[in-house]
Amino acid sequence: MDFIFGPRKTPAQKLKEHQRSLNKAVRDLDRERTKLEAQEKKLIADIKKSAKANQINACKIMAKDLVRTRRYIQKFYQMRTQLQAVGLRIQTMSSNQAMADAMKGVTKAMRSMNKAVNLPELTKIMMDFEKESDMMDMKEEMMNDAIDDNIDEEDDEFESDNIVNQVLDEIGINLNQSLVDAPANKLGQKAAAQPMEEPMLAGDASLQERLNNLRRD
Repeated sequence: MDFIFGPRKTPAQKLKEHQRSLNKAVRDLDRERTKLEAQEKKLIADIKKSAKANQINACKIMAKDLVRTRRYIQKFYQMRTQLQAVGLRIQTMSSNQAMADAMKGVTKAMRSMNKAVNLPELTKIMMDFEKESDMMDMKEEMMNDAIDDNIDEEDDEFESDNIVNQVLDEIGINLNQSLVDAPANKLGQKAAAQPMEEPMLAGDASLQERLNNLRRD
């Protein structure tokens, strides 16, 4: 039947057609009202002209016409207001329909996403992530502790050396000079008291023994 009456229109398309019809009717009313307002101005000018010419009967007739014209102008304003109210209702219905269609699409998308999500697998992934994160935090903490310990030991050694040097400076002793002078004097006295002996080489004795064996053969 579509090829005879044309394709069936959706509610949104029908609402748009009605909205266009209302807008056209409002424009027609505005056009007629503008003509009546121009006629009103002309009647006022004619009444003034007849009054100056002392034509009282003509003034009364034109005054009645002026009253009817103003009444029609007022009716056109009322009809325009009513048409605008209907247009606003149609616009509201169109907006509600668009919102319903959007919510319908979103609902379908959410249903598809919920079906695609595997809750046990997601739970396992989160547990594995938490486990690996805890392990990384533990390793990082151990590395930081090791680095802090090394830095503390170096700082302690440096501080202890400073304390020793400060104490020795207070009593007037140079630690480096004392460590150099003391062994040198003792070793020098020992070297002067005892003559230097020629060392024995085990390699030469082994070589001599092999030569003796060859001679015997």
